[in-house]
Amino acid sequence: MILVTGATGTIGREVLRLLPAGQAVRIMARNPAQVADATRNAEIVHGDFTDPSSLTDALHNVHTAFLVTNPDGADDARFLDPARAAGVRHIVKLSAAAVTDSGAEDLITRHQRHNEELLRASGMDWTLLRPRAFMSNTLSWARSVRADGVVRALYGISVNACVDPRDVAEAAVQALTGAPGEHAGRAYTLTGPQALSAAQQTAQLAGLLGQELRFEELSPQQAREGLGARYPADIADALLESARRQHSGSKGVVDP
Repeated sequence: MILVTGATGTIGREVLRLLPAGQAVRIMARNPAQVADATRNAEIVHGDFTDPSSLTDALHNVHTAFLVTNPDGADDARFLDPARAAGVRHIVKLSAAAVTDSGAEDLITRHQRHNEELLRASGMDWTLLRPRAFMSNTLSWARSVRADGVVRALYGISVNACVDPRDVAEAAVQALTGAPGEHAGRAYTLTGPQALSAAQQTAQLAGLLGQELRFEELSPQQAREGLGARYPADIADALLESARRQHSGSKGVVDP
């Protein structure tokens, strides 16, 4: 049995779509009624990282788990002990490429590194998936594209080797369904085939949509105000620091 957490998220729903037919799958969700499982016949159970008894139930008879958590919380620590007690043999964890950057010391990356360390010390087999930014993050531009024909972003010429979430999910499925031990103890950095800037992405979108799009670069203050309206101050600061590292060229390497 494979347990999938984060099943309604960007990667989790693609993992569900790609898991082979006939594979026993259980979906853990805070509210099972809200999980639309139109792609496969999976078991859907209640599970909450803050509810130990629900984790015990969700992990019963599970041998492999796909773990997606918010890096700024304690969900990894809450999950690993029940998983080990339930006899889970292998955890495939969604992490981030920034953990390999020695210059990345923002809050989110520090939490991600800590969560990776918890998994490596758990005694279970582990596989780490470390993607760069998702190409689908550009969907956040949809409103301004529709309303104004404009894309607004910070550091418009800085590049990122962004990756399609479907490719990340494909790697996850390989790790989840591979032969025992095949991917144990491995960490995979996942990038797209080309480093792209926001300005380049805007030009590509304009061609695909068949309409003229304009790129407007946000100032750091404008970016801070926008992030501050959506996130707590410490998370907004971490995201701004991440953007500064991208501006310095730290996210442009395409990994083969």
